[in-house]
Amino acid sequence: MPCVADWLNNPFGIVQGIFAQNVPNSDWEKKVTEYFKEKLKENNATNWVPSLNDVPVHYLKPNSLVKFRCMVQDMFDPEFYMGVYETVDPNTKARVLHFGKYRDVAECGPQQEIDLNSSQTVTSERQTFYCVPVPGESAWSMVVLNPQFYAYISASQARVSPSTSYTPSRHKRSYEEDEDMDLHPSKQKEQHMGNSCSGGDIHGCVEPKRLETEASAGHHLISPNCSPPLDLNFPLPGEKGPACLVKVYESWDSFKVNDVLEVYGILSVDPVLSIVNNEERDSSALDPMECMDTAEEQRVHSPPASLVPRIHVILAQKLQHINPLLPACLNEEESKTCEYLNLTSLFVSNFMSELSPVRAELLGFLTHALLGDSLAAEYLILHLISTVYARRDVLPLGKFTVNLSGCPRNSIFTEHIYRIIQQLVPASYLLQMTIENMNHSRFIPHKDYAANRLVSGVQLSEFVLAFLGVHNVTALGNLITWQKVDYDFNYHQMEFPCNINVLITSEGRSLLPSDCQVHLQPQIIPPNMEEYMNSLLTAVLPSVLNKFRIYLSLLRLLDYSISDEVTKAVEEDFVEMRKNDPESITADDLHRTLLVARFLSLSAGQTTLSRERWLRAKQLEALRKTRLQQQKCVNGNEL
Repeated sequence: MPCVADWLNNPFGIVQGIFAQNVPNSDWEKKVTEYFKEKLKENNATNWVPSLNDVPVHYLKPNSLVKFRCMVQDMFDPEFYMGVYETVDPNTKARVLHFGKYRDVAECGPQQEIDLNSSQTVTSERQTFYCVPVPGESAWSMVVLNPQFYAYISASQARVSPSTSYTPSRHKRSYEEDEDMDLHPSKQKEQHMGNSCSGGDIHGCVEPKRLETEASAGHHLISPNCSPPLDLNFPLPGEKGPACLVKVYESWDSFKVNDVLEVYGILSVDPVLSIVNNEERDSSALDPMECMDTAEEQRVHSPPASLVPRIHVILAQKLQHINPLLPACLNEEESKTCEYLNLTSLFVSNFMSELSPVRAELLGFLTHALLGDSLAAEYLILHLISTVYARRDVLPLGKFTVNLSGCPRNSIFTEHIYRIIQQLVPASYLLQMTIENMNHSRFIPHKDYAANRLVSGVQLSEFVLAFLGVHNVTALGNLITWQKVDYDFNYHQMEFPCNINVLITSEGRSLLPSDCQVHLQPQIIPPNMEEYMNSLLTAVLPSVLNKFRIYLSLLRLLDYSISDEVTKAVEEDFVEMRKNDPESITADDLHRTLLVARFLSLSAGQTTLSRERWLRAKQLEALRKTRLQQQKCVNGNEL
């Protein structure tokens, strides 16, 4: 029986064995998928598979099994390849069948030639996705993704090491440092961490660096075979990590641009790819009729494998969420095929049983972060667990953009609030709406027809914190209102649906649209804001932070309903409210109060609306409106 090292370090050997046993039966491809699916179910085997998100490419063995959590940034045209081909020995005339699946280049043994006219040849099709790490992924999320991986490396003596078949360029270390990394693999990961947050000591506030694939602020990497520098097309400025060409063989129609995936496949960094691609570019330059692709398109679609490795996918799944502290499968449909169905149910039920104290602790924590304002903290919790759960015509249902007005004039408060949110959610981005950013950033992705690819704009992550510095941005306004991102295809516009929580902080009322404005009323004014905020984070135990993270992610995934009885009671209550105050109570007020009631119920672990939660939602809305009216009296018309 194959051991762990076989299917991890030499998956081609496994595929070859299955192929040899089942040819000419076409079921061999299905059996390969089933084999690896079963292997990954054994004893947390998914944690043994090295991740491109954590380990630099030059530390990974070529043609080994790897995994990659990524976002689909672009999808190229489908490509054809020889799924099965036959080689012949010119001397002995002996014929051998080979598989071409999971390979970039067809291989044959010495003294063998590929018979292109063989009746055994099977031409197949695969789809290539250009994928990047999840944009704006929080440092703590990266750190906890593979807690057992390095322990496995040390214990099994199957340490992933640089290939002996090629010599990648790499930053040099002293002999002592290399020896220390060999003895202590965990230090290798620690040394690749970079501090991405300003200010004090924050739990998990470190960011893994990829030595070979680290991109500069301009997203460029210089390749000896490419001039000008290769643009890795990361969605956010300053992003680091490997971009990969992910080649999918089955069910690629179920994936689309901006989907977040976890893929398991065979890593290809074959230097032959660079030689082949250079020869193709040279031949097309000599005879343009030989190739329909432009030189720029070839450079973008076939970059050097050392900079943009290939992953030939064996298994892939669209992620329901990106919080590594939660089980991968949570909803009922996906749990049917999830290996840990019983453990998942146990995890959810256990956490839900202690939901009330977790909510109370989180509310207290956010109240201190918002300078003692408990009402603003309540609304911030509701905002963080909100999500688009359905679309009715063009209207996204469930979005809950909050404008936190009344913030201190300087941006320090906003930056510190963002740092706190960054420690709570798995992905976020601080969008500072300054004149410089508005003039030099492009929010709308566009199609580059010369290179035949989508060029990213400032793609926004799962949570975005924006504060007002300039006039309203149309693209951002459309994102907030309709939860759609505009893509510019030069001759026409296309809209891609999204699900992004946007929190707006501003001094007065923001010019950006929002679903709910909450005016901050600080109860305490710390003499040193930075010291105050840092002390909040350092005082929270990592275990408590993890509970907050699970709480906010889990509640976004719960189903919710309103019984007919409660619906009728709400309608009657709204009619009475209209009778008592017909001028100020509108349909928008009903919609907003229902949203508040929905997220208030979910925040307490209740998946149906009760009379008690409805009354509490009305009370919160009344307090919020009273505060806005008081502010209006102080500042005239400004809200």
